[in-house]
Amino acid sequence: MSILISGSLAYDYIMDFPDSFRNHILPEQIHILNVCFVVDEMKKNLGGVAGNIAYTMKLLGAEPIILAPIGNDGNEYYEHCKKFNISTAYMPMSAQKLTSSAHITTDKDDNQIIAYYNGAGDEAQNLHVRDVKEPLSIAMITPTKKDAMIQHAKECFEAGIPFVFDPSHQLTAFDGRELSMVIGQADFYIANDYEMKLTTDKTGWSMEEMLNHVETIILTRGDKGSTVMTKDAQWEIPICPAISVEDPTGAGDAYRAGFFAAYVRGTDLETCGHVGAVAATYAVEHYGTQNHCFTLEEFKTRYQKAFTKTLDSL
Repeated sequence: MSILISGSLAYDYIMDFPDSFRNHILPEQIHILNVCFVVDEMKKNLGGVAGNIAYTMKLLGAEPIILAPIGNDGNEYYEHCKKFNISTAYMPMSAQKLTSSAHITTDKDDNQIIAYYNGAGDEAQNLHVRDVKEPLSIAMITPTKKDAMIQHAKECFEAGIPFVFDPSHQLTAFDGRELSMVIGQADFYIANDYEMKLTTDKTGWSMEEMLNHVETIILTRGDKGSTVMTKDAQWEIPICPAISVEDPTGAGDAYRAGFFAAYVRGTDLETCGHVGAVAATYAVEHYGTQNHCFTLEEFKTRYQKAFTKTLDSL
């Protein structure tokens, strides 16, 4: 059974700023902000939430299917997917637009400023869940054009396909009614601390009330780990210790990949969180979002070392 991932494909331009943003932004002058951050390194990487999740899922032996348009400069991305045996059947190439791109600047405190061009992502609404021929275990609705996210969520709900709603940086595009509607259709809702506060403000629901509308909430908290909640139980998931922290970009996508690669194999929610934590650590130890690599045996060994138990579900 496959995992459908509706979301973005992008080229990431990742830059390192060797100072702290706060030293260059004057709060009293924010109304006339004109700041240049001179970076000392820049790398182009393949990215986009759908692509990032699919990449790590494939390393874990899952079968991701990406539902996303790519730009007319997308041949490099096609070749990458073919190399890792990731299906490109539902990744149509735009005739007119470039691939979405993210320009990500990270300071020495791991704060990030991101400029994002949607490009071919504007055509995501032309794609439909019903066109996917493969049987699906679950779908993931991740950031892309808002109307496409709502459409794909509705199509999953009407087809009886369980799905994860993960609006992430697109959360601000949703009004309270839209957000409440999609959460109510979803089986999982995932957000970080900031996004969850924004969600409760927009919907008027507390997290406890939200669990009357969605079965499971996953709250990610960066280096503080994550929390997985249902109406009946809650699990605190610690991080897997990193050998080094090279780049936090893509850690959340790797966590999602690990969590749901385990989930579709019938793994309990706590163990899913632990698998997500190990996957996230592999991502932060490498520059870029699709540059980490491991075998299943290496992954299981690291899992056992971090959580002192064996992993049999992968």
